[in-house]
Amino acid sequence: MKLPDGPKGPKLFLTLQGVLWPLEFLEDCARRYGDPFTSRFASFPPFVVFSNPQAIQEIFTADPKLFDSGRSNTVFRPSLGDNSLILLDGDRHARQRRLLTPPFHGDRMRAYGQLICDAAEKVISDYSIGETVVARTAMQEISLRVILRAVFGLDEGPRLEQLRQLLSALLEGFNSPLKSLIVFVPALQQDLGAWSPWGQFLRRRQKIDQLIYAEIEQRRAEPDATREDILSLMMAARDEAGQPMTDVELRDELMTLLIAGHETTASSLSWALYWVHAIPEVRDRLLQELETVGPEADPSAIARLPYLNAVCQETLRLYPVVLFTFLRIAKAPVKIMGLEFEPGTYLSPCIYLTHHRPDLYPEPNQFRPERFLERQFSPYEYLPFGGGNRRCIGMAFAQYEMKLVLATLLSRWQFNLVDHRPVRPLRRGATFTPQGGIPLVLQSDRPLNSLTVV
Repeated sequence: MKLPDGPKGPKLFLTLQGVLWPLEFLEDCARRYGDPFTSRFASFPPFVVFSNPQAIQEIFTADPKLFDSGRSNTVFRPSLGDNSLILLDGDRHARQRRLLTPPFHGDRMRAYGQLICDAAEKVISDYSIGETVVARTAMQEISLRVILRAVFGLDEGPRLEQLRQLLSALLEGFNSPLKSLIVFVPALQQDLGAWSPWGQFLRRRQKIDQLIYAEIEQRRAEPDATREDILSLMMAARDEAGQPMTDVELRDELMTLLIAGHETTASSLSWALYWVHAIPEVRDRLLQELETVGPEADPSAIARLPYLNAVCQETLRLYPVVLFTFLRIAKAPVKIMGLEFEPGTYLSPCIYLTHHRPDLYPEPNQFRPERFLERQFSPYEYLPFGGGNRRCIGMAFAQYEMKLVLATLLSRWQFNLVDHRPVRPLRRGATFTPQGGIPLVLQSDRPLNSLTVV
């Protein structure tokens, strides 16, 4: 069949629009072509963009065997490797997902509570009263500490410090829309020496690999059944045939967890801090709710606070860290909302456009956490972590971390925005972060009783 209408023009021009001005591009396409529309970018086949919850439900609930997804995610291969869950399909994807899921669910989550609060306390305690804290920088440091400790169980030491510095440097290489073009345009991925952008990336990646493989080798040489960090659980996991993950599989999944597990949460926390301090009523209501749990709070009690949960949900709705779910590639003829698509068609639920539908979210550009207290949204109306068999396995961990970090910071310190002007998202590789990083002045400590997780 003929694909739905969409923007016309040279693919490179459309790619520049999508990379440099993504929100404006999507909003213009939705206005001009309706839902769905077809988008065309360099290095991608044409893909059909959906924001209708019915269409998204039909895609998410279809038999997973009808779609491939991993092979559409080649932009992540240089960072994550061929064996990352994100790049796998079929039985291999199902196997890896089974092996990786246990550390992120159930009682395991409780064990991370103190670790998360400690990281938040440690990073902000290094600032002085009256000093400016750039939220994006501080939140990245917190979330990187959390994921490194959760994944490796490492205390302070040379290997942890090297990993922290190298991962930060690796991601800083894509810290602007212009630098992000290298992710989406393979022709720009040329190693022209140690000072070229791609050359720097490759050399940093090599050093990170050396540290990860050294850690894996040490774990295999000195097994310790008492360890409960994510790497230890991954190394102990066995598939249905009794086989463990190989060193290369471990490396690729670790890179996936390290990069996806802190970059995204840092951006979301930065946005949350911005909205909480930009709208005094939100901050006041949140502080009143935090006072109800007392100075020594169980992490599960904090995580259940309804307004804190609503603030985090609205943060992820308004500016989701990624704009699309993973693409689905039809392996057989498929019908979505009565439209028939041939095998090989790329289908793409759009998180951003779905989250900004006025019929779902009245005044969609307004930050209003109450909307999540007034009604419950389906997983096809609210999907910041994707959906179906491709939903992010770290969803519960990310939400838990957001709530505990936000609760810890607001209970322990008082901040004020440096600038009250509206902030827009800025592309940072494949993700989006608040432009300017959200500078906050650290006004005073302990506006409430200090929150201690027990």
